[in-house]
Amino acid sequence: MQKPPITKYRPALVIDLPDRQWPNRTIEKAPIWCSVDLRDGNQSLAIPMNVEEKVELFQTLVKIGFKEIEVGFPSASETEFAFLRRLVSDKLIPDDVTVQVLVQCREHLIRRTFESLQGVKNAIVHIYNSTNPLQREVVFGADKDDIKQIAVKGAQLVKELVPTLPDTNITLEYSPESFSDTELEFSLECCEAVSKIWQPTPDNKLILNLPATVELFTPNVHADQIEWFCRNISKRDSVTVSLHTHNDRGTGIAATELGLMAGADRVEGTLFGNGERTGNLDIVVVALNMYTQGLDPQLDFSQLNEIREVYERVTKMDVPPRSPYGGDLVFTAFSGSHQDAIKKGFAQMPDDEKALWRVPYLTIDPKDIGRNYRAIIRINSQSGKGGVAYIMEKEYGFQMPKAMHKELGAAVNQLADSSGEEITAEGVYQCFQNEYIGVREPLDLIEYRSERLDDATVEGWAVVKYRGEEKTLRGTGNGPIAAFVDALAQLGYKDYELLSYSEHSLGKGATSKAVSYIELRSPEGKTRFGAGIDTNISLASIRGVVSALNRLVG
Repeated sequence: MQKPPITKYRPALVIDLPDRQWPNRTIEKAPIWCSVDLRDGNQSLAIPMNVEEKVELFQTLVKIGFKEIEVGFPSASETEFAFLRRLVSDKLIPDDVTVQVLVQCREHLIRRTFESLQGVKNAIVHIYNSTNPLQREVVFGADKDDIKQIAVKGAQLVKELVPTLPDTNITLEYSPESFSDTELEFSLECCEAVSKIWQPTPDNKLILNLPATVELFTPNVHADQIEWFCRNISKRDSVTVSLHTHNDRGTGIAATELGLMAGADRVEGTLFGNGERTGNLDIVVVALNMYTQGLDPQLDFSQLNEIREVYERVTKMDVPPRSPYGGDLVFTAFSGSHQDAIKKGFAQMPDDEKALWRVPYLTIDPKDIGRNYRAIIRINSQSGKGGVAYIMEKEYGFQMPKAMHKELGAAVNQLADSSGEEITAEGVYQCFQNEYIGVREPLDLIEYRSERLDDATVEGWAVVKYRGEEKTLRGTGNGPIAAFVDALAQLGYKDYELLSYSEHSLGKGATSKAVSYIELRSPEGKTRFGAGIDTNISLASIRGVVSALNRLVG
């Protein structure tokens, strides 16, 4: 990197817009969405999609709800041409979907593009030419008037060719490519020249696409550029102002959102931000951001996992695990405090689909986008009691007493610490089994039965194995548990106090098991929980006592 003073790069532009309005606005409705997955998201692939893969992705985009879909650059390659012809021949384009075709402002390419549109009901012909100073000087060696004439001639030819497709409703779209780095006045001049040729009306609008082909500045500068343009373009009611941001600075989403606040009507982008270099705008994120603000995005991402599966298969790209909404780890909490807050949030949510979503750390209900709750909490050495308790309840049905959460949480954390790895839900359950259910030393219950002698007394008989030796015990108490504890005095277990007892069913039906949670205190004042499972609730309780005793003396 260059040492100060840094002369290699220049700071952001300052747009003369002292009365800018966009900072005080909010996004109040969904824009017109246009997917460019089949072009921008295809040309950037190491292995471009074949026709069959393109067809599958097109059908997925239609299912999501896109009404404008750019199907490619049919004049650029036979694959692109053949794909559009396949859509036409197989009648795969719904009547309410408009296909968009991209073409440079060059005569033979425009003519070839019109050949590809035979039989299409609704089409957008998207012409473009580079307008920024760097392209003018380095690539074209042309002045501003030469560049403007390229756009004018392209628009004139499109207008001349429209009658050759009498059954096709054609909309013109023009992009001053690299709008983000073109003088605003010159971008406006080129757009006005195209508009003069096309003569748009409120019923036959011209799309003016203002691409941040390379993202160069902070999102607020982009918003200033869009607001300035919206204020100064003539026949504003006859023009659709469109955004097409890239992500070179990592702020393409923010630039789009501010651009909509600045007055834009339409957004071009791709699923999961696929595209050249750092990618295009991620439409999934912008649409779901709107949804979390209570706005209908007019796109259906309720089965996001399925959409992602198609995307990854046909593009051979991966959605990063931390990608908003769609990534593997988006609904995963490792921090113990986060886990506890999420658990409490779910517990207080009413059983009402219309209830306001209020779960800490989760901006959206995963269920709304087809994600499940299984992976919301995963356990490692940084996890806490809340996450462990959540997994035991949601995955396995154990509603442990709150005071028991800390005990099991510590055991799981110790396991994670010693292994250095994440503990799966199955690992948490196995830890519970090893810590509570499978503890059979020094005491193991073989048989227990009890009989009520009168209203105040229960007599119990137990067969146990104690330090490897089988023994028969007898005791009395005001209930089966008290009678068993009294019987254990014969083994030296005296003055143990029952602090708490709770139980619940695991599952439903006659064959379901019960689990009991027993908290005991030793004569020395140490406390431990035990847990017992059995089809008989009384035996589950006795097993819980044995578990707690073994954990106290173990």
